Amino acid sequence: MTKPADPQKPSCQDSDVLGCETDCPIQLDNVRQVRQEMLSTPQAQRMAEFFAILADPNRLRILSALAAQELCVCDLAAVVKMGESAVSHQLRALRSMRLVSYRREGRNIYYSLADHHVVNLYREVAEHLDESEA
Repeated sequence: MTKPADPQKPSCQDSDVLGCETDCPIQLDNVRQVRQEMLSTPQAQRMAEFFAILADPNRLRILSALAAQELCVCDLAAVVKMGESAVSHQLRALRSMRLVSYRREGRNIYYSLADHHVVNLYREVAEHLDESEA
């Protein structure tokens, strides 16, 4: 026998919460607070695009190499065992999300991770994956 819901506590059916199939009590203050703090739909879309760029193993290998040191395209291509054209293509995608930056020295262009946020993101994810394997 199910216990009737407390009439003093709001339930999923009493609020504007969508998709709740049970008569569970909810904390409307918590729901309102989280809604104010969560990503907006446009922010979520931009973040999804950001993570989609990172969903490619070749791009991640390039980031890994650049986490070690700044490299020109030809050295980067040799490190990741890809053609220079393919590396350049991947670098354009990474630059579009401001993950890598470059500097020109004469005819050479050197790439590095864009800033400390990218370095930290890369290191945190790598550390997290190492932890979960242990």
